[in-house]
Amino acid sequence: MSQGDWEAVAGLLGRAPQGTFEVVVRDAAGGPIVILNSPFLADGTPMPTRYWLVGRAERESVSRLESTGGVRAAEAAVDAAELEVAHARYEALRDAAVPPGHGGPRPAGGVAGTRRGVKCLHAHLAWFLAGGPDPVGRWTCDKLGIDPARYRVTRPDGRQRAAGTARGPVAAIDCGTNSTRLLVVDAGGRPLERLMRITRLGQRVDRDGRLDERAMQRTVDVLAEFRRVMTHHHVTRARATATAAARDARNTGEFARRVTEVLGTAPEVLDGEEEGRLTYLGATADLDPADGPYLVIDVGGGSTELVGGPATALPAVSLDIGCVRGTERFLEHDPPLVGELEALRTHVRQLVAGAVAAHPELGGAAHLIGVAGTVAALVRLDQQILVYDRNLVHHAQLSLVAIERLIGELAAVPLERRLEWPALETERADVIIGGSTVLAEAMVILGFEVLTASESDLLDGIVAELLAG
Repeated sequence: MSQGDWEAVAGLLGRAPQGTFEVVVRDAAGGPIVILNSPFLADGTPMPTRYWLVGRAERESVSRLESTGGVRAAEAAVDAAELEVAHARYEALRDAAVPPGHGGPRPAGGVAGTRRGVKCLHAHLAWFLAGGPDPVGRWTCDKLGIDPARYRVTRPDGRQRAAGTARGPVAAIDCGTNSTRLLVVDAGGRPLERLMRITRLGQRVDRDGRLDERAMQRTVDVLAEFRRVMTHHHVTRARATATAAARDARNTGEFARRVTEVLGTAPEVLDGEEEGRLTYLGATADLDPADGPYLVIDVGGGSTELVGGPATALPAVSLDIGCVRGTERFLEHDPPLVGELEALRTHVRQLVAGAVAAHPELGGAAHLIGVAGTVAALVRLDQQILVYDRNLVHHAQLSLVAIERLIGELAAVPLERRLEWPALETERADVIIGGSTVLAEAMVILGFEVLTASESDLLDGIVAELLAG
């Protein structure tokens, strides 16, 4: 603690600090915003509040919020289990700072000295800005329109990072047209949890222009499950995204509101280029750049992204066709008629050829990398992987010849027969023909006879950026 910091904090508090502290969050000008207190005051009195909000403007804003019922509103808004975990973690971190062998009174409780509920928004906001996984602090930021990026946190090694960015597990959630997925990794990038649920959010969006109520509820139910998983892993930061179905629907705002309520994080509706960029980042992270350049193809439920090639500035193109959209728009019969399949093939050829003509830099890649559920399903069918094993699918080779063979076999039998195939997910059986046809025609136009499957994709790109930030 420097003399300058002591004087600045004393001026902000209007009194002399009663214990030792260090400034852990500063504003852009270097002024103190949050201090980290010793667990004991100078006279030995236990100090339960480790993180103390001292920034004048911030304190006044929080006080106004509290005066209008903010404490009760925060307690009602956040997940009780997540809050309980935050209290326990706060208490454990403070207890770790108590000198070994201390035999006198000790500070007790979690944030603001309580083990449950909400007592003081100032204390919650202070810990959140300092990097704590505090749902009440996050809620307070959102309610007051506080941007944590305006502040800087001083790390123990003296380096600085943006406020509100704790070093701990991070999570990426994607609400896709066909599936809803979660990836949780620790601070070192090691995967802790990877989950996928078929929710078919984009069901009939192509026809109705709206997200179906039942599809939204299926997705929200899964997100509630994901929220519990994130709480279990003490996730400190999360980014939620929504892709093609949400881009195309008129009622995306309603869906976003419901997602935010259950997840505690507002979903970002990614445009096709941003989706492609993040997918490329994830899909190529563990590939040798010397073996490139790479072109990544992501056959999703409502769109197909193409990104990569030999150019320095990687082009990213999003095509409005995927396994769900292709099935709903072209394959009316089960099994599909020859003419329906040919109409889908013609449409895909036109879309991909148009993309290549508009972006010739998509050509010239040495390897094609395929991501998402259609590719993984085809690898499992081709290699008869009856029980999913990521290690067997990741970086497996899949040829165009094998894809066309599988399309022929799949399209020769009705859905009820496809549901009996042990290597095929039952929830994907109705759209696998459409997705496979999109992939096959894209490979023909792009000039590839084989692709490399990658089980790393958009989610991996998101967590990589979260960890880098």
